[in-house]
Amino acid sequence: MKYKWILFDADETLFHFDAYQGLHLMFSRFGITFTKQDFAQYQKVNKPLWDDYQNGVISATQLQNIRFQPWAEPLNLTTQAINSAFLSAMADICALLPGAQALLDNLQGRAQLGIITNGFTELQQVRLEKTGIQDRFSVLIISEQVGVAKPDPAIFDAAFSQMNHPNKDQVLMVGDNPHSDILGGNNAGIDTCWLNVQGLPVPEGVKPSYQVATLAELNQLLKI
Repeated sequence: MKYKWILFDADETLFHFDAYQGLHLMFSRFGITFTKQDFAQYQKVNKPLWDDYQNGVISATQLQNIRFQPWAEPLNLTTQAINSAFLSAMADICALLPGAQALLDNLQGRAQLGIITNGFTELQQVRLEKTGIQDRFSVLIISEQVGVAKPDPAIFDAAFSQMNHPNKDQVLMVGDNPHSDILGGNNAGIDTCWLNVQGLPVPEGVKPSYQVATLAELNQLLKI
């Protein structure tokens, strides 16, 4: 195989990330019924915040706090406490995406593996442990800890440093988000594979080396 390192995004690349179900579970623990309408309102705030975070406009802490401000007073809790409760609920419902386990099994001993995620520290390690894959990854890079998010090449530089500066021709970044994972890999000078489940057109300025619709398809690609 050409690649000695495979770097993965986390949410919706290795792990199923169902924010609605996580929020529903979290609010149920507070005795509140969280509806689809509530989720739509939450996303109106949350989605632009993620764009700002990935563009370096706001910090991880600001994102975490701002998105839960409407709920802080009704729940008589701090926004950080609500955010922690949400991440705890997300950990409780975490699951690997179809094909992820087989892919990791296939890559074991054939390449070193890492994760570069814009997700938050509080969720990552517990999720790896709950799914039993924590020992598969030599490198875990979390934007909240590095201080920059994908697609900034600095987060990839942090990974390369922990990887002992490998030949970039032998590194592949896999992710579902073309604007963070694939553009980030482009910015870092490494090959990329877009997990394009919905078959969307490639955004302008983004250049994936490969596209796959499923992790099973990626598994076949990496067997070559």
